[in-house]
Amino acid sequence: MSGSKGTIAILTGGGDVPGLNPAIRAVTIRARREGYKVLGIRRGWRGLVDFVPDKDADNSGFVIELTEEIVNRAGRTGGTFLHTSRTRPSHLPAPFVPDHLKDAYQDDVNDITPAVLENLDFLGVNYLVPIGGDDTLSYAHRLHEEGVKVVAIPKTMDNDVPGTDYCIGFSTCVTRTIELTHRLRTSAGSHERILVIEVFGRYAGFTALLPTMAGAADRCAIPENDFDPEHLTALLSKDRSRNPSGYSVVLVSEGAKMSHQTEMTFEDQQADQFGHKKLGGIGDQVSEYIKEYSPKYNNGKVVNVVNQRLGYLVRSGDPDALDSIVPMAFGNLTLDLILEGRSGLLVAVRNGVYSPVPMEAVMGKKKVVNVELYYDRDRMRPRYDTFRSRPLFIMTSEM
Repeated sequence: MSGSKGTIAILTGGGDVPGLNPAIRAVTIRARREGYKVLGIRRGWRGLVDFVPDKDADNSGFVIELTEEIVNRAGRTGGTFLHTSRTRPSHLPAPFVPDHLKDAYQDDVNDITPAVLENLDFLGVNYLVPIGGDDTLSYAHRLHEEGVKVVAIPKTMDNDVPGTDYCIGFSTCVTRTIELTHRLRTSAGSHERILVIEVFGRYAGFTALLPTMAGAADRCAIPENDFDPEHLTALLSKDRSRNPSGYSVVLVSEGAKMSHQTEMTFEDQQADQFGHKKLGGIGDQVSEYIKEYSPKYNNGKVVNVVNQRLGYLVRSGDPDALDSIVPMAFGNLTLDLILEGRSGLLVAVRNGVYSPVPMEAVMGKKKVVNVELYYDRDRMRPRYDTFRSRPLFIMTSEM
């Protein structure tokens, strides 16, 4: 009977990506067949913040029991049917403290971890399976240190969770970036313009570098390397002049900085609970500089720009093949570890092999592009001379 071995709770936090629902499905089906009850925590950590530990309270908005019927219906779709949030229980602003906790937590910013632990205990959770990026997983590590049995699954389009070569969502992001960039080529070529595309990537440039390596763009600007916009204009002008259709393409990571900038470009100054301001606008700035500098490299004539931010187009919709297969493997590896009685682990892929790593890995140095190995600073494009014995996606979790 389901539940005879205990209770497993699953949650998803941070940004949505294709592959989350297949991961929830994989964990749920295997867990129930092994004799576990499975709970879905709704809206990430917020569900464990707002939950009221009272048998008479209506907590249907925060927790749902998962069945094969429920997860099979959602398992082939994108996004997360459990919903998500960027709630950080260890740094919860006063306006987000739920009514039933306001007497106990009255600071401007509150650590309500004791309440989260109480809620996990009330629900009878034996194992917690958080699926998220380094923000979500950093709080999962906190709960691990508090004694909660945690087996975590890495998710992020940027592929920047330390300790693993692959994170759920990355392949679909790269696939969509390549597809959409190729679509936009027709407009750039028709008008003989330079195509500037802003892509996701706060600290890591994998989502710009890999599509460029695959031939989607002539150049790319990544967060790991500050760049001179005039130098970029010179490169793109040369690419354009050599193209029979008279256009060129650059992918710009949202976290990239020009050499005269002291910080990233933000859409607004309001930060989320993890301290991150919303990025956006570097593509607009680069486009203006290209138009300003282009006459110098185009016989005195301005070259106009097609400027596009891909945004949520690369993180919405159904997962591709890899983001359908990897979540299945991650989910089953999670249950392997739980059945072995192990916890405090992150399921991972390292050098093409599935294996767990300690949760402490997510608290280490940020996973970013090794510029010396994979990026040519002067040419502003990938290096193509390090493929022997490299894994599937070329760049790994090595620091």
